[in-house]
Amino acid sequence: MLSIRQLSKTYAGPRPRTVLRGIDLTLPAGQYVAVMGESGMGKSTLLNLVAGLDRPDAGTIVVDGVDLAALDDDALTVLRREKMGFVFQAFHVLPYLTVAQNVALPMSLIGTPGAEASPRVSAMLAAVALGDRADSMPRELSGGELQRVAIARALVGEPKLVLADEPTGNLDPDNARQVLELFRREVKTNGAAAILATHSVEAASGCDRVYRLSAEGLKLATGASP
Repeated sequence: MLSIRQLSKTYAGPRPRTVLRGIDLTLPAGQYVAVMGESGMGKSTLLNLVAGLDRPDAGTIVVDGVDLAALDDDALTVLRREKMGFVFQAFHVLPYLTVAQNVALPMSLIGTPGAEASPRVSAMLAAVALGDRADSMPRELSGGELQRVAIARALVGEPKLVLADEPTGNLDPDNARQVLELFRREVKTNGAAAILATHSVEAASGCDRVYRLSAEGLKLATGASP
Protein backbone atom coordinates (compact mmCIF):
# COMPACT_ATOMS: atom_id res chain seq x y z
CA MET A 1 0.00 0.00 0.00
CA LEU A 2 2.84 2.41 0.83
CA SER A 3 6.47 2.33 -0.31
CA ILE A 4 8.98 4.99 0.72
CA ARG A 5 12.51 4.87 -0.69
CA GLN A 6 15.48 7.09 0.23
CA LEU A 7 13.25 9.98 1.27
CA SER A 8 14.97 13.22 2.26
CA LYS A 9 13.75 16.67 3.20
CA THR A 10 15.69 19.85 4.01
CA TYR A 11 14.11 23.17 4.91
CA ALA A 12 15.87 26.14 3.34
CA GLY A 13 16.81 29.31 5.17
CA PRO A 14 19.81 31.10 6.62
CA ARG A 15 20.55 27.84 8.42
CA PRO A 16 19.19 24.99 6.27
CA ARG A 17 17.81 22.18 8.41
CA THR A 18 17.66 18.57 7.25
CA VAL A 19 14.83 16.77 9.06
CA LEU A 20 14.70 13.54 7.05
CA ARG A 21 17.53 11.72 5.35
CA GLY A 22 17.44 8.42 3.45
CA ILE A 23 14.14 7.17 4.90
CA ASP A 24 12.90 3.74 3.77
CA LEU A 25 9.56 2.20 4.77
CA THR A 26 7.32 -0.44 3.26
CA LEU A 27 3.80 -0.69 4.62
CA PRO A 28 1.49 -3.42 3.27
CA ALA A 29 -2.29 -3.31 3.47
CA GLY A 30 -3.57 -4.23 6.92
CA GLN A 31 -0.45 -3.20 8.81
CA TYR A 32 -0.50 -0.59 11.57
CA VAL A 33 2.87 0.91 12.55
CA ALA A 34 4.05 3.54 15.01
CA VAL A 35 6.77 6.09 14.36
CA MET A 36 8.30 7.41 17.57
CA GLY A 37 10.96 10.05 18.08
CA GLU A 38 11.83 13.26 19.85
CA SER A 39 10.18 16.54 18.86
CA GLY A 40 11.84 18.05 15.81
CA MET A 41 12.99 14.71 14.39
CA GLY A 42 10.55 14.95 11.48
CA LYS A 43 7.55 12.77 12.37
CA SER A 44 5.02 15.36 11.21
CA THR A 45 7.13 16.15 8.15
CA LEU A 46 7.11 12.48 7.21
CA LEU A 47 3.31 12.35 7.40
CA ASN A 48 2.97 15.55 5.38
CA LEU A 49 5.21 14.13 2.65
CA VAL A 50 3.29 10.85 2.52
CA ALA A 51 0.05 12.84 2.26
CA GLY A 52 1.42 14.89 -0.61
CA LEU A 53 1.00 18.09 1.40
CA ASP A 54 4.72 18.78 0.99
CA ARG A 55 7.31 17.65 -1.56
CA PRO A 56 10.53 15.79 -0.73
CA ASP A 57 13.93 16.92 -1.93
CA ALA A 58 14.86 13.37 -2.88
CA GLY A 59 13.40 9.88 -2.84
CA THR A 60 10.09 8.34 -3.84
CA ILE A 61 6.68 7.83 -2.22
CA VAL A 62 4.33 5.33 -3.84
CA VAL A 63 0.76 5.03 -2.52
CA ASP A 64 -1.36 2.15 -3.81
CA GLY A 65 0.88 1.87 -6.88
CA VAL A 66 0.90 5.61 -7.63
CA ASP A 67 4.14 7.62 -7.48
CA LEU A 68 3.27 10.93 -5.82
CA ALA A 69 5.98 12.72 -7.81
CA ALA A 70 3.99 12.06 -10.99
CA LEU A 71 0.91 13.90 -9.69
CA ASP A 72 0.09 17.60 -9.86
CA ASP A 73 -1.69 19.33 -7.00
CA ASP A 74 -5.18 18.55 -8.33
CA ALA A 75 -4.38 14.86 -8.74
CA LEU A 76 -2.89 14.75 -5.25
CA THR A 77 -6.11 16.24 -3.87
CA VAL A 78 -8.14 13.51 -5.56
CA LEU A 79 -5.80 10.82 -4.25
CA ARG A 80 -6.10 12.15 -0.69
CA ARG A 81 -9.89 12.23 -0.92
CA GLU A 82 -10.19 8.73 -2.31
CA LYS A 83 -7.42 6.86 -0.48
CA MET A 84 -6.37 8.64 2.71
CA GLY A 85 -7.62 9.60 6.15
CA PHE A 86 -5.84 12.11 8.40
CA VAL A 87 -5.69 13.06 12.04
CA PHE A 88 -3.41 16.02 12.60
CA GLN A 89 -2.58 17.78 15.85
CA ALA A 90 -4.41 20.98 14.86
CA PHE A 91 -7.72 19.06 14.35
CA HIS A 92 -8.81 21.16 11.31
CA VAL A 93 -12.44 20.82 12.36
CA LEU A 94 -14.49 23.33 10.35
CA PRO A 95 -16.17 25.80 12.74
CA TYR A 96 -19.22 26.50 10.55
CA LEU A 97 -20.25 22.83 10.21
CA THR A 98 -21.92 20.68 12.85
CA VAL A 99 -20.08 17.72 14.31
CA ALA A 100 -21.96 15.32 12.02
CA GLN A 101 -21.30 17.48 8.97
CA ASN A 102 -17.59 17.60 9.79
CA VAL A 103 -17.42 13.83 10.08
CA ALA A 104 -19.41 13.37 6.86
CA LEU A 105 -17.15 15.72 4.88
CA PRO A 106 -14.80 13.09 3.37
CA MET A 107 -17.77 11.10 2.09
CA SER A 108 -19.44 14.25 0.73
CA LEU A 109 -16.30 15.20 -1.17
CA ILE A 110 -16.27 11.91 -3.08
CA GLY A 111 -19.99 12.10 -3.82
CA THR A 112 -21.35 9.49 -1.40
CA PRO A 113 -25.15 9.95 -1.18
CA GLY A 114 -26.36 11.27 2.16
CA ALA A 115 -28.58 8.25 2.75
CA GLU A 116 -25.54 6.01 2.43
CA ALA A 117 -23.20 8.23 4.45
CA SER A 118 -25.54 8.93 7.38
CA PRO A 119 -25.44 5.47 9.02
CA ARG A 120 -21.66 5.37 8.77
CA VAL A 121 -21.35 8.86 10.30
CA SER A 122 -23.64 7.89 13.17
CA ALA A 123 -21.66 4.69 13.77
CA MET A 124 -18.34 6.54 13.85
CA LEU A 125 -19.66 9.19 16.25
CA ALA A 126 -20.93 6.46 18.54
CA ALA A 127 -17.55 4.73 18.33
CA VAL A 128 -15.79 7.85 19.65
CA ALA A 129 -18.48 8.47 22.31
CA LEU A 130 -19.94 11.52 20.56
CA GLY A 131 -23.24 10.06 19.44
CA ASP A 132 -25.15 12.69 21.40
CA ARG A 133 -23.16 15.61 19.94
CA ALA A 134 -23.98 15.16 16.24
CA ASP A 135 -25.82 18.49 16.00
CA SER A 136 -23.37 20.44 18.17
CA MET A 137 -21.10 23.13 16.73
CA PRO A 138 -17.32 22.81 17.22
CA ARG A 139 -17.23 25.86 19.52
CA GLU A 140 -19.35 23.88 21.99
CA LEU A 141 -16.81 21.06 22.28
CA SER A 142 -13.69 20.62 24.39
CA GLY A 143 -10.27 20.03 22.89
CA GLY A 144 -10.53 16.32 23.57
CA GLU A 145 -13.94 16.15 21.91
CA LEU A 146 -12.63 18.01 18.85
CA GLN A 147 -9.83 15.49 18.62
CA ARG A 148 -12.38 12.68 18.60
CA VAL A 149 -14.34 14.45 15.84
CA ALA A 150 -11.14 14.58 13.77
CA ILE A 151 -10.55 10.87 14.39
CA ALA A 152 -14.10 9.93 13.37
CA ARG A 153 -13.75 12.03 10.22
CA ALA A 154 -10.45 10.35 9.33
CA LEU A 155 -11.96 6.87 9.55
CA VAL A 156 -15.51 7.39 8.29
CA GLY A 157 -14.73 6.81 4.61
CA GLU A 158 -12.83 3.57 5.26
CA PRO A 159 -9.59 4.96 3.75
CA LYS A 160 -6.84 2.67 2.51
CA LEU A 161 -4.11 4.72 4.21
CA VAL A 162 -4.54 6.40 7.60
CA LEU A 163 -2.03 8.98 8.86
CA ALA A 164 -2.34 10.01 12.50
CA ASP A 165 -0.16 12.64 14.18
CA GLU A 166 -0.40 12.30 17.98
CA PRO A 167 -4.11 11.39 17.79
CA THR A 168 -4.40 10.79 21.54
CA GLY A 169 -2.43 13.85 22.65
CA ASN A 170 -5.52 15.72 23.90
CA LEU A 171 -7.40 12.73 25.29
CA ASP A 172 -7.73 11.36 28.79
CA PRO A 173 -6.47 7.78 29.32
CA ASP A 174 -9.90 6.13 28.95
CA ASN A 175 -10.73 7.92 25.71
CA ALA A 176 -7.19 7.37 24.44
CA ARG A 177 -7.53 3.61 24.87
CA GLN A 178 -10.93 3.65 23.18
CA VAL A 179 -9.59 5.61 20.21
CA LEU A 180 -6.53 3.37 19.81
CA GLU A 181 -8.72 0.28 19.84
CA LEU A 182 -10.93 1.90 17.20
CA PHE A 183 -7.91 2.72 15.03
CA ARG A 184 -6.62 -0.81 15.15
CA ARG A 185 -10.04 -2.34 14.52
CA GLU A 186 -10.74 -0.10 11.51
CA VAL A 187 -7.31 -0.74 9.99
CA LYS A 188 -7.64 -4.49 10.33
CA THR A 189 -11.29 -4.70 9.30
CA ASN A 190 -10.82 -2.56 6.18
CA GLY A 191 -7.42 -3.93 5.18
CA ALA A 192 -6.00 -0.42 5.44
CA ALA A 193 -2.46 0.63 6.28
CA ALA A 194 -1.77 3.15 9.04
CA ILE A 195 1.07 5.23 10.43
CA LEU A 196 0.75 6.52 13.98
CA ALA A 197 3.24 9.25 14.89
CA THR A 198 3.40 9.40 18.67
CA HIS A 199 5.45 10.06 21.79
CA SER A 200 3.34 7.59 23.74
CA VAL A 201 4.83 4.18 24.46
CA GLU A 202 1.35 2.95 25.41
CA ALA A 203 -0.10 4.12 22.07
CA ALA A 204 2.74 2.49 20.15
CA SER A 205 2.39 -0.79 22.04
CA GLY A 206 -0.79 -1.67 20.15
CA CYS A 207 0.87 -1.38 16.73
CA ASP A 208 2.21 -4.21 14.58
CA ARG A 209 5.61 -2.56 14.33
CA VAL A 210 7.35 0.32 16.10
CA TYR A 211 9.95 2.46 14.35
CA ARG A 212 12.19 5.13 15.86
CA LEU A 213 12.98 8.26 13.89
CA SER A 214 16.26 9.99 14.73
CA ALA A 215 19.05 11.91 13.04
CA GLU A 216 20.39 8.53 11.92
CA GLY A 217 17.16 7.71 10.06
CA LEU A 218 14.17 5.43 10.58
CA LYS A 219 14.88 2.13 12.27
CA LEU A 220 12.80 -0.75 13.61
CA ALA A 221 12.72 -0.38 17.39
CA THR A 222 14.64 -2.92 19.45
CA GLY A 223 12.42 -5.83 20.34
CA ALA A 224 9.82 -5.00 17.67
CA SER A 225 8.63 -7.73 15.35
CA PRO A 226 10.43 -7.90 11.99
